[in-house]
Amino acid sequence: MIATIDRYLDHVTSYRLVLLYLAALLGAAFVFAVLGWLPMDPAALAFSSVIAVGASWLANRVFAAAFEVPVNTESVYITALIVVLIFTPVGSNDLEGMGALVFASVWAVASKFVFALGRRHIFNPAAFGAVVTALLLDHPASWWIAGAPLLLPVVIVGGLLTLRKLERFDLVATFLLAHIGAIALTTQAGDLGFAFDQAFTASPILFFAFVMLTEPLTAPPVRWGRLVYAAAAGVLMAPEVNIGGLYFAPELALVVVNLAAFALWPRRRTVLTLERAEKAAAGIYDFIFRPDAPLAFEPGQYLEWTLPVDRPDSRGNRRYFTLASAPTEPELRLGVKIPAQASAFKRALALMRPGDEILASPPAGAFTLPRNPDAKLTFLAAGIGITPFRSMLQDLIDRRQRRPISVLYAVQRPADIAYGEVLDAAATELGIPTVYVVEQGAGAGQVPGIIDERLLRRTVPDFRERTFYVSGPQAMVEAVRVTLRRMGVSPSRVRTDFFPGFA
Repeated sequence: MIATIDRYLDHVTSYRLVLLYLAALLGAAFVFAVLGWLPMDPAALAFSSVIAVGASWLANRVFAAAFEVPVNTESVYITALIVVLIFTPVGSNDLEGMGALVFASVWAVASKFVFALGRRHIFNPAAFGAVVTALLLDHPASWWIAGAPLLLPVVIVGGLLTLRKLERFDLVATFLLAHIGAIALTTQAGDLGFAFDQAFTASPILFFAFVMLTEPLTAPPVRWGRLVYAAAAGVLMAPEVNIGGLYFAPELALVVVNLAAFALWPRRRTVLTLERAEKAAAGIYDFIFRPDAPLAFEPGQYLEWTLPVDRPDSRGNRRYFTLASAPTEPELRLGVKIPAQASAFKRALALMRPGDEILASPPAGAFTLPRNPDAKLTFLAAGIGITPFRSMLQDLIDRRQRRPISVLYAVQRPADIAYGEVLDAAATELGIPTVYVVEQGAGAGQVPGIIDERLLRRTVPDFRERTFYVSGPQAMVEAVRVTLRRMGVSPSRVRTDFFPGFA
């Protein structure tokens, strides 16, 4: 079951997954309203959806043209559907409510353009739209979805899938624990049971955590920063917590921690200009970019890349890719596998010519080398999952730093091997060997088969002393995790890359 879920998640973008999640919530609410199970007019819900989506789409087109940036349609629909799910549905005769809905939608979209510094979003769009609407129109969000217990299973299932995709279980767990702790400390003992029941069945805490808190562009780029960010939001959202008599609605709590994150972890989006493209292996290409400003990152981190796509398909115009270049190199190297049936994004990427530009978010990710240079490590890569290891090894080569590392690199055919020159240099200059595991047509010096327990025991005899870094398609990562656990390797000694794997 888990493997089936992961295979699906491996072929859908995070934006598309969240959009489907929100659409499922809205669709379920509409059906329940039609059946009379929700005290809501289904026509008003449908009308509100059309109004919010239309206003958001039009505002996004206008702002994108004015600021000359790529349009991300999926992001617009996500923002619009969140607005629909947190503002009370309105009918066609409710001009005040309709105006508030349009106002919130436009301000939500505006936050991505007008209130963005260094090309970086400061605020969660829907939260910002809700705060501005409450302040200027005295029309606060009702968070009606929190009062619909029938929707709770959809909230939970969709939320868990989203967390699995984004690898943000720690973020939401920290938020929930902080929220529970704040309630426990500020609520009288006799009221605790009622307070906790309300928190999880009649408040927006779960929807907020799964959908809004996990929004990546406004969260801190480092893991410990994200945990502090989540804890602060959890505390502020507790019903009895206030500052100078000001109580924090969910949208206000999120805007406050967004602002704090922006101040404490300053960063900007980077404009990258293509210098050249190189073929790294069969179906794998390196795109070498020049950044408009120096970009500080650690080997193994990833960026979110945004590319203007005239006609984006269902997978949108944004992707997460790990950098293949090392911080010691002056250019940024993006290694991408481009299959025969590639997405519109990858087709557009393949058509880029020197001088063309692409936007990239600040670096993120904790799939980085440990500070202890004596820690024994084994890199396990499959296919294009070799990219973070190329970054790490090139960095070690350039800094002439030896580490007790071994590499197992699995491909289908010898022609699929990428970055062989870097792997060979690491072996020659640093004593870091690579075992090439080839499924079909293994040549001299290559091991036929796949990375399995038998191969691991033979090639990594001291596996109980090592930490394993695993990067590749989700199915391979999960299979390796299971194998290592069966071999007695603690889960704490298995690190995995953020590898969405979109075609």
